[in-house]
Amino acid sequence: MMPANNPLLIAVAGQTAMVIETNNLRGGTGGLAAVVRSLERLFALLDQQSLPLKNLHEVIVTHDGIDPAECERLSRAQDFPLHFVLLTADTGYYNAKNAGFEASSPTCRYVVFADSDCIPDPQWLAQMLLPLVDSPDLPVVAGRTSYRPSVLGAALSTIDFKYYPNPRYPNSTRNFYANNVVFQREVFAQFAYQPLQKTYRGHCQVFGLRLEQSGVEMRYVPAAHTVHRIPDSLGEIVQLRWMRGQDACSLTPFLVRRHLPDAWQWFARTGPIAPLTVLFCRLYFSFGVLNHQDLPPLKGLRRLTAYGLILAVSGIDMAGALVRGLGWSTLDRPDADNVALSYHR
Repeated sequence: MMPANNPLLIAVAGQTAMVIETNNLRGGTGGLAAVVRSLERLFALLDQQSLPLKNLHEVIVTHDGIDPAECERLSRAQDFPLHFVLLTADTGYYNAKNAGFEASSPTCRYVVFADSDCIPDPQWLAQMLLPLVDSPDLPVVAGRTSYRPSVLGAALSTIDFKYYPNPRYPNSTRNFYANNVVFQREVFAQFAYQPLQKTYRGHCQVFGLRLEQSGVEMRYVPAAHTVHRIPDSLGEIVQLRWMRGQDACSLTPFLVRRHLPDAWQWFARTGPIAPLTVLFCRLYFSFGVLNHQDLPPLKGLRRLTAYGLILAVSGIDMAGALVRGLGWSTLDRPDADNVALSYHR
């Protein structure tokens, strides 16, 4: 493994901007003060990276209105360049990433996207950039995202964070997640995140389908690992699952268009039947990938419990898909990805 202080790796970092959004910190009752506290915790974790962030060209933080004095204080506390970008309060999660990209220096060849509510491993940044040392023209590098290594976290990871190999390229994936990915500047500029009506999360899945269909390689690096937080309350976990289930109705037409022949395109117009079919297929694969996602293996009763949780969570998702497929949606708004849950714990 190349050491993090290798001059070639540091040279790649010098051509890289990092974009961190704070949309996932909007939820809860703490307001902007809670956002600042969560950012402080994140920066403390980023200070532990084996490849120091001071080697990056810039670090961009998008926000909804953190006091300028607090931005200045946070900047002074770091030993890496920090650039705060103010957004309007109605800017959604994916548009925040687009805005962060647009605010980055055009001289940066690469752009790393991270989330403010994720906990990166100490080797995360070095592992993300390492493939670009030997292959500087790689279009996309996707790291591995999971939930925390508990029974619930392992179960949810099989549902929300699966990676599908792309046989066209070695060590590559067909998909990525918006909280853990590096793009060549021109690739992101060409594709970017597109509007997706009535969808909370899933824009990156559609993005991945467009990249895969266009023949763009996405190198998968499981050692570039970050842990996504679970919502702070049980009620918000249920709300998240309900929205994820409704998202299946938005994503199903894209999946049908990509993977079924022309004669079967009518299947996307079968109301709740098509998204429920997709979710049943997902359930099958979720059972199959448990203990195969680079997380500590679950055995005995813990493994059986994880299977039960996969089934229960998938049941909530399916209920959300069924209800929306029958014509009723809680995401019936153009900025559905602006819905905020609490991820401060």
